[in-house]
Amino acid sequence: MANQTWDSSLAFLMAMVGAAVGLGNIWRFSYVLYSNGGGSFFIPYICAILIMGIPFLILEYGVGFSFKDSFANILKKINPKYEIIGWILALFVFIVCCYYLVIVAWDVLYLVASPTQAWGVDPEAFFASFVGGTSNLANAGTIIIPTLICVVAVWVILWFISHKQVDKGIGKVSKILIPTLFIIMAVIVFSALMLPGHELGINTLLTPNWWALTDVNIWLAAFAQIIFSLSMGQAIATTYSSYLDKNAKLNDYVLIVVVSNSAFEVFTAFGVFSILGYMSLSSGVPIESLIAEGTSLVFIVFPTIFNSMGVIGMILAPLLFLAIFFAGITSAIGYFEPLLGSLTDKLGIGRKKTASILSVIGLAISLLFVTGIGSYLVSLVDGFVNEFGILILIAVQCIIFAWIWGIDQLVDIVNQNSRVKVGTKWKIVLKYILPTALIIMWAWGLVGLFASVTTFELMVYVILVVGIFLAAVGLTKYKGKPQNTS
Repeated sequence: MANQTWDSSLAFLMAMVGAAVGLGNIWRFSYVLYSNGGGSFFIPYICAILIMGIPFLILEYGVGFSFKDSFANILKKINPKYEIIGWILALFVFIVCCYYLVIVAWDVLYLVASPTQAWGVDPEAFFASFVGGTSNLANAGTIIIPTLICVVAVWVILWFISHKQVDKGIGKVSKILIPTLFIIMAVIVFSALMLPGHELGINTLLTPNWWALTDVNIWLAAFAQIIFSLSMGQAIATTYSSYLDKNAKLNDYVLIVVVSNSAFEVFTAFGVFSILGYMSLSSGVPIESLIAEGTSLVFIVFPTIFNSMGVIGMILAPLLFLAIFFAGITSAIGYFEPLLGSLTDKLGIGRKKTASILSVIGLAISLLFVTGIGSYLVSLVDGFVNEFGILILIAVQCIIFAWIWGIDQLVDIVNQNSRVKVGTKWKIVLKYILPTALIIMWAWGLVGLFASVTTFELMVYVILVVGIFLAAVGLTKYKGKPQNTS
């Protein structure tokens, strides 16, 4: 890993913002904000940033910067018994990369279709037939060819970026795509704010429900949003920060990334609800009936709205799907990097070869999601990986880094070049408050996850857990070879 270095702090910051700003910022946050108290949600949201987001990212930056090593190696250095935990987390995050790129492939199909609105008058049928399929298990044996082609294409793009040295690949691409993404989203939002009915959308989004603050679920939703929005605890920040030079201003960088991420998703929410307000006003359909999240919002509701907007829709649609593509590909790069970095060190065959092998494996896994039940599988695996796997592993990292390794030695390191300083309060949050909150969220999420699980869903969960565990055991036991950095 020693040969990997960002060519500037800007490259690191753009890569970190790119990892954080993803599909969830565009299609998830606005729904979470609306459905969890509207304007009053900003109180638990800001608390979650201060209690969880900023403290844990500083920890991740500090650990990566201190060890200058891959994630699995970092845990191995702390205690050889912990190496397997590093592999389990990196493998979980790699699975996220595999289905995430399938969603990016769906977006590519819509990007190509958007200039002529080729999804037709029934976007829901278009999505089911030509993009993501349905939840009907009878369709599991069919392959959706357009999605297959696009999945291969986006994996080639990811490989092309990631097989290069970080400054020439991830850094260079991030410095181009992230500013472009922000500009495109600004055009979309300002255009949406000029649509008739935008006031209805904004008022619906922001009207506060102060009683919601007494509901523990609202607070859990805020913490969950910060975890997923900032890609916390997924070894991305630890890996990226290991490529920083000795003059890095770690705490300051964390604030820049957190503020950029939050500003983007709040700003985007205004645009999303402005467009929903326009549709409600022009169609006479209550706005509450239009509000959705995830794939339903982006691939069904929005195309329906664009159909009714005439020329404006033909302009906004390509811009939106291009923005989603940029956000998706920069986040996917982040999900790919922890396992790539750890495997490069373990196998000793160089970054280029490792990236090539991993891309082929990733493509093979992604092909499972291009069947007639692709969208159903994506939702299943996404819920399980995040709520069962990654969430508890964030808590485990808190315990290992804050208690076992010892957080005291990090204070001077993260404060060294930073204007913003941390101290006792930061240590208390990471030692006591954050692990407790994460374990409660994990237990709460498991109850919901398994409340009405079907036999098929349980089978998918078991295959995931067994597959990741066996792979982690194999990688841990493999002795490795001397690293070839070419």
